[in-house]
Amino acid sequence: QVQLVESGGGLVQAGGSLRLSCAASGRTSVNYVMAWFRQAPGKERVFVAAISWSGGRTYYADSVKGRFTISRDNVKNVAYLQMNSLKPEDTAVYYCAAAERASIIIVIDLYDYWGQGTQVTVSS
Repeated sequence: QVQLVESGGGLVQAGGSLRLSCAASGRTSVNYVMAWFRQAPGKERVFVAAISWSGGRTYYADSVKGRFTISRDNVKNVAYLQMNSLKPEDTAVYYCAAAERASIIIVIDLYDYWGQGTQVTVSS
């Protein structure tokens, strides 16, 4: 089992930045892909970004490409999501997820572990 805890959410004005963190604990010796998803009010949870175990490969949703950066520190067992140039439409609960896989995946159902989520609100 892997436990994930997100932090770093909050309220920011449009154009601002936030950095989310996801701390992993438990069975962290296993290689796993990490990802961020988000869920806006009344909408489905959708993929935002993912990073391979080594950190050498990343993948982003078109809506955040060029503005968000995913990274990880396997020594600290933490994944990050740096969010720049935030827009009101980025407002959502952001969830960290992990999958015991070698390759990046974006299908939500294939992720094994989830955090509790952290709220990001972008005001216009």
